[in-house]
Amino acid sequence: MTKAKKAEFSPNDYVVYPAHGVGQIVSIESQEIAGISLELFVISFEKDKMTLRVPTNKATEVGMRSLSSPDIVSKAMSTLKGKAKVKRAMWSRRAQEYEQKINSGDLISIAEVVRDLHRSDDQREQSYSERQLYEAALERLTREVAAVSGGDEVDAARKVDEVLISRAA
Repeated sequence: MTKAKKAEFSPNDYVVYPAHGVGQIVSIESQEIAGISLELFVISFEKDKMTLRVPTNKATEVGMRSLSSPDIVSKAMSTLKGKAKVKRAMWSRRAQEYEQKINSGDLISIAEVVRDLHRSDDQREQSYSERQLYEAALERLTREVAAVSGGDEVDAARKVDEVLISRAA
């Protein structure tokens, strides 16, 4: 890989790892694995109490990216305002699609999942698996909104909630 790709992230940067959401690069370290010297990003996911090591030359390949820009966050928020698009496919097929969208790391796709699975108080109860997917998507969305705005997750969750409630009204 080129040197330009490696220098994209530096310690203390917040990044989005598709399968885990928002994390912070703690350091860049070198390790010898199977006789090969590798340079690794050490990413800490504070909320999950997890540390991930990603080879620097594979970071963009696996979909690791920097935080979304504020205008992408506002696009995601306007996506939440839209009407839920629930396909008439079997739940297992839809659940698979939702899972893929959540793990894509794309903020707008995650917002679509939150929009589609959100239930207001007067609607029918969600199934367990629906609730799990909804909460996973909501958590990813609020963490990134919080990290981009520099606020905390409680404020971000409140913003997202307000948008979802205003849609229902």
